[in-house]
Amino acid sequence: MNRSERLKNPRVILAAATGINLVSGILYSWSVISGHLVSVAGWSSSAASMPYTVAILVFAGVSLVAGRLQDALGPRRFVIAGILLTATGLVVSGYSSTPLQMILSYGILVGTGISFGYSCVTPVVMKWWHRDRKGMVTGIVVAGSGLASVYVAPATAALIRSLGLPVTFRVLGLFVLVTGLPMALMIQNPPEGYLPSPPAARAGSPEPPKIEPWNYDWREMLKTPQFRLLWIMFALAASAGLMIIGTISQIAAEQASYSAGFLLVGLLAIFNTAGRILGGALSDRIGRIRSLQLMVLLQGLNMLSFSLYRTAGLMALGTAIAGASYGALLTIFPSITSDYYGMRNFGLNYGVLFTAWGIAGVIGPVIASGARDLTGSFGPAYVVSAVLLGVTLVLTFFLRPVTGRKER
Repeated sequence: MNRSERLKNPRVILAAATGINLVSGILYSWSVISGHLVSVAGWSSSAASMPYTVAILVFAGVSLVAGRLQDALGPRRFVIAGILLTATGLVVSGYSSTPLQMILSYGILVGTGISFGYSCVTPVVMKWWHRDRKGMVTGIVVAGSGLASVYVAPATAALIRSLGLPVTFRVLGLFVLVTGLPMALMIQNPPEGYLPSPPAARAGSPEPPKIEPWNYDWREMLKTPQFRLLWIMFALAASAGLMIIGTISQIAAEQASYSAGFLLVGLLAIFNTAGRILGGALSDRIGRIRSLQLMVLLQGLNMLSFSLYRTAGLMALGTAIAGASYGALLTIFPSITSDYYGMRNFGLNYGVLFTAWGIAGVIGPVIASGARDLTGSFGPAYVVSAVLLGVTLVLTFFLRPVTGRKER
């Protein structure tokens, strides 16, 4: 197999896309960086958190633009641009000494670069693989960003201890450039007329006829009641996982007198990654909505029980369930979007839906901090999260496939 044939191999595309998300997970380094800025550089906690907050908001906002551009012009150039922007933002951050400078370099440049990479690789992979494997391969791709926190945080901490923060930023930028750029060059859409191979178990028999959905554009999608339901469900369901991600170390210390919260952060990252892969594979087997109902129910029961987790073992159990359930959402929702609205405009369509994730990133932390400030405990936050998940579960029973169809 020559180089051109290898680059058109779906497995190569899948590996490259997953690797790009793994590299783009450099965003998880901020938890270590912010601690250094507060303890060594003398920044306030709010100032140290602002570049990361801006990066998250930019990530969600730019995903709309990135999705539209890759739909219209192809993904490779924008994945390359994402790698270059991320690397440049990190290097410039190494020369930034004020919160405003860090917001511009890390919040805007790095946030934009990561969004371009993340938003462009998932649609590409889904085009290379058969519809009956769509959930599985989507899970593998998005698992890259979930797994990144396992290596990024400890590596960043070690670099800061040995080299200092400015040099650490430059090293991270060089790492993103050297590892990410070769993989970005592998990203490409399938050739015209490409038909993905069915799973092996079905390869020997003809496929049953299946009417393809309309390829909705974002304006048509917004007019459907299914989109409004999906947006609300995504925002409510993801908020619980994001709440636990942002506060698990503090919860463990206060509720279980467990000081090694960083171990729970690593555990959460591992199960977040596993949930993305297993959730996708499960949705291929039993259906998207049943899988979504199962994950939401599991997370709801976990939230109702979380105040009872007062030992290290129970806290680890709750953390694992929270991570796996949350991770599965990031596979199931893009798969539903492509099922309902087609692949032609998937990049922009999912970018529009992904704004719900940005709202979830506000809902979860606000619930946690509000409950802690008002009552001195996270207990009420668990109850509120369980209620939101209950609302999500009810809404799933009103979700029906989009009925618009056309022949190909």
